[in-house]
Amino acid sequence: MRLEKFGLRLHPDKTRLMEFGRFAEGDRKKRGDGCPKTFDFLGFTHYCCKTRKGRFRLGRKPIAKRMARFVKRMCTKLRQRMHQPVHETGKWLGQVLNGWLNYYAVPGSMLSLQRCYKRLKWVWLRVLRQRSQRDRTTWKQLETLIERYWPKLNIRHDWPTRRFTVTHAGATQGRSRMR
Repeated sequence: MRLEKFGLRLHPDKTRLMEFGRFAEGDRKKRGDGCPKTFDFLGFTHYCCKTRKGRFRLGRKPIAKRMARFVKRMCTKLRQRMHQPVHETGKWLGQVLNGWLNYYAVPGSMLSLQRCYKRLKWVWLRVLRQRSQRDRTTWKQLETLIERYWPKLNIRHDWPTRRFTVTHAGATQGRSRMR
């Protein structure tokens, strides 16, 4: 086996063979097994889905546990920064969220990203309101801060099929390799 050549082994608890891909849904349906299983890899849950035209498409979304862990960490960090200036905290949180989105904002993950975004809004509002007994931070004030400091929620990566399309410089002079 190729792995043994490098002194590596597959972990029996973390390795499994599963039916996945373009024909998995049809094959499983014929046998009466139901939908193809999902798997987690590199921070994403991968699943089989279809395009609007009914063709196979690989679906990816952030692992739910990772999103919950991210929100929980941000809650802890915001509590530590509770008495720092609000604008400084907003700027910091925007930078952290921007880095998180740079990795997780892939096509097909918008619903998960919106959920995470909404949870972070609630966490930040709760922390702002806990700064003092008299604090009356409103949603409108929070939205103003978010609009100023947080990155816009959008997909940052191309579809995988488009990303790997390579063009030759000689054939299409002046066009970029990636779009």
